[in-house]
Amino acid sequence: MLLGTAIGDGLGNTSEGMLPVHRHERHGRIDSYLPNRYAGFEAVGVPTDDTQLTFWLVEHLLEHGRLVPEQLASIFASRQIFGMGSSVREFCRNLKAGMPWQEAGAHSAGNGALMRIAPVIGPYVRKPSPQLWEDAAVCSAITHNDPGSIACCVGYVSLLSDLLADDAVPAADWWIDTFERVAAPVEGEIEYSPRGGPYFGRYNGPLTAFTVREVRKGLEDGLQTIEFGERVYSGAFLMETMPMVLFILAKYGADPEQAVLEAVNGTKDNDTIAAIVGAAAGALHGANASPREWITQLTGRLGIDDDGHLFQLTDAAIEAWLN
Repeated sequence: MLLGTAIGDGLGNTSEGMLPVHRHERHGRIDSYLPNRYAGFEAVGVPTDDTQLTFWLVEHLLEHGRLVPEQLASIFASRQIFGMGSSVREFCRNLKAGMPWQEAGAHSAGNGALMRIAPVIGPYVRKPSPQLWEDAAVCSAITHNDPGSIACCVGYVSLLSDLLADDAVPAADWWIDTFERVAAPVEGEIEYSPRGGPYFGRYNGPLTAFTVREVRKGLEDGLQTIEFGERVYSGAFLMETMPMVLFILAKYGADPEQAVLEAVNGTKDNDTIAAIVGAAAGALHGANASPREWITQLTGRLGIDDDGHLFQLTDAAIEAWLN
């Protein structure tokens, strides 16, 4: 699960933000790491904020044994973040201005909390507790204090928890039904609207309901990933990200390599969507299901010059949470 996050992020890193058609024109079909200027133009996996924030959460949970929101907020606001999103930037600015962590989070339904939420499960893998759901909600709210973000984080944690506990490949409907059952009551009746595309000005309602409706319809219509992305968009707004993630997993979840590559090649915010898809693919299939070079060619860095630190934290997490 943890390596899947880093792999998806690394594969999408150097072509993030490009429309799929433009990415394909420049790079063709991406199936390995692209040359990265931050690694001397070597074709290796280099992290963005997705991997950094995910593994800083791992580090925090290993140190404290539990989520300590004030401490985690301080970590996020004090370290150099690669490609920081606008919502996290707002959170950092608020915290540094003296706002308490409970109030510093941006009121944003961006995907910056969802992309790093997976490790919150760690302390509960062998010791299940309802506290996990509070931790998932609070962990989101630190940077993204928004009902849609909190609902997506809690819903996705539920998916990941089930995937870690069962080796069976779920049916397509399972992804949608499980997410809806958990996320919908957490979100409530908050209203969101698409920021573009065919539904612009035609939908105003809960993010969860939109996600579930569109994923079901996209699967029924037999759409491909790029076609579905043209329908819902595939950017960093959770009304775009969450449908893309569930669509890809419902359609391609039985094949972890294809699922990650669909996210890398077929979406705009591809590093983050691939990181989120990668976490689920890794939770279900394990690290050995990915091409070996996706792991061996990861730099494992979280900062400027700490290559391998990611693998050290992964090993420590296995020791602390699984053994």
